[in-house]
Amino acid sequence: MELRQLRYFMAVADELHFGRAARRLHMSQPPLSVQIGRLEREVGLPLFDRSTRRVTLTPAGRHLQERARRILDEVDAVRTEMRDYVDGFAGQLTAGFVSSANYTVLPEVVRLFRSRRDRVALSLVPLTSGEQIDRLHDGTLDVGLVRDAFPRTNPNSSELVTEVVFEERLVICVPFSHPLASRTEVTAEEVLDVPMVAYPRSLMPGYVDRVHEVLGLDPGAMRIAEEVVHQETALGFVAAGVGASILPESVRQVVPPSIAVIPLAGSPTTSLMAARPIRADENTICAAFIECLHDAAEALAAARHA
Repeated sequence: MELRQLRYFMAVADELHFGRAARRLHMSQPPLSVQIGRLEREVGLPLFDRSTRRVTLTPAGRHLQERARRILDEVDAVRTEMRDYVDGFAGQLTAGFVSSANYTVLPEVVRLFRSRRDRVALSLVPLTSGEQIDRLHDGTLDVGLVRDAFPRTNPNSSELVTEVVFEERLVICVPFSHPLASRTEVTAEEVLDVPMVAYPRSLMPGYVDRVHEVLGLDPGAMRIAEEVVHQETALGFVAAGVGASILPESVRQVVPPSIAVIPLAGSPTTSLMAARPIRADENTICAAFIECLHDAAEALAAARHA
């Protein structure tokens, strides 16, 4: 018994007329009659009582009509679900993000994505940029929100595609008791004289390289007092007087009153970037998430300029 035969049977059962059923199926009547005859021989019972005046269902035909309708409805539902998977309206997405994204685009991204793709299971994983790069390569992450462009020295990095989502200024955070706390901006030369709370390059390669680029430093030239993984930890060390720290300007939302936030001279910026495997080009769910990232960034920029 084939689905095609069930569809032919249902057309005749609904119309109770071979001619009308054939027109509904966009076929001629003789082939339709042949198919119904084959189905009846296969089930071993007549499904229709035929006369010169009318066609009616036999008891077996009425039973098959009920069962076939449920089967065909279920098949149609599965086809719709599969189309939704292809079109990115159903499925799952695992997205990584650096902690600083919490204070810029991430909340709006989650709201937008869940409203636009409400049948996609979104899993958010807080990870450093380096951790995200590793997981994008091994396939356990679909898309990542990393801080600044990572270096291309890794032979595998060519397998990833990145695009800028959101840019913000770099600032230096110091205790209010620090001599730089009263400044309106701080130059790169002044930073060189200050012990710094920084990040390990293995976990934040793009960001560490960006800070060195802004300060005009070679790797290892910064006076590092402490290395931390998260900016919240960095702020704790700054508040304790261990050193200063260069962070994205969105950190203003979480700094304690004991810390001063000062822009760097020249207003250099840092970027949040969406990273994905090249093979994700055909992943419509991933593309939808990145579209939400850009829309959230635009909304955030518009709100800041309002």
